[in-house]
Amino acid sequence: MNLVKPSRLKKGDTVGVIAPASPPNLDNLERGIGFLQEVGLKVKKGRNVSNIYGYLAGSDQERLEDLHEMFLDKEVKAVICACGGYGTGRIAANIDYEIIKNNPKIFWGYSDITFLHTAIRQETGLVTFHGPMLGSDIGKEDTHRLSKDGFLQLFQPTELTYTEQLSPLEVLVDGAATGELAGGNLSLLVSTLGTKFEIDTKGKLLFIEDINEEPRSVDRMLNQLYMAGKLEEASGILLGDFWDCTSKRSLSLTLDEVISHYIKLANKPALSGFQIGHCNPHITIPFGVNAKLNTAEKRLFIESSIM
Repeated sequence: MNLVKPSRLKKGDTVGVIAPASPPNLDNLERGIGFLQEVGLKVKKGRNVSNIYGYLAGSDQERLEDLHEMFLDKEVKAVICACGGYGTGRIAANIDYEIIKNNPKIFWGYSDITFLHTAIRQETGLVTFHGPMLGSDIGKEDTHRLSKDGFLQLFQPTELTYTEQLSPLEVLVDGAATGELAGGNLSLLVSTLGTKFEIDTKGKLLFIEDINEEPRSVDRMLNQLYMAGKLEEASGILLGDFWDCTSKRSLSLTLDEVISHYIKLANKPALSGFQIGHCNPHITIPFGVNAKLNTAEKRLFIESSIM
């Protein structure tokens, strides 16, 4: 699939806000929208963004309609997700990917949005953005400035370099690797296996993060990725934040022991400690562009993601 970089934003552009997974905290969402307005953007909310259907932000059809409408809307230059939670896997098979392919634009989110990152990238070639969302991150009172600054890369082509100036990094396997950035939330990546949207990791730099999973659950999921060949097929592996992934039982391996076991089995250059995921600050990275990992320098370089 050919790489498609979306067009950059300009002050005065309109961005669309949708909730393709769970219902957002509406107070946080409004504060997040206020931030977008502060950086010079106009905001159009999806018709169904405030809907609630159990743990979903409206029915599958309603959430699908909002996604389609935002990509079809010529006025909208970017589609920003309000929050994650659960539900994007339910709509992935019914998305009209020709709409996205014919109307490429910035798409932004993380966590449950991982399923859409994988599906959109592999079906259309569009570069997408793994970054903090309006209702679950940006609209909170204590959001770190670095989380907000990630949006600035949407206004001009920007090469990104992640070093220990941002956070301490640990070498799990020595080496250097290059490849297209792919990945996201571990639980969601595993949920793609065996489906039409199974993540392709061949020759890619695979990024992984998660939240609220005990070490035994992380073990099970990493084992499944390993047995499916996804860890060994990657050119390198990046470990992000695993927020509150601690054991609730007395007899347990530690999270570090679990991760180290599978990363060493895969034997691909690997760094851990990236402040990317369910953390504050949360550094934004693009999926689909080429990147270079160097463990000797503890350095990740990412090429520009927009035109």
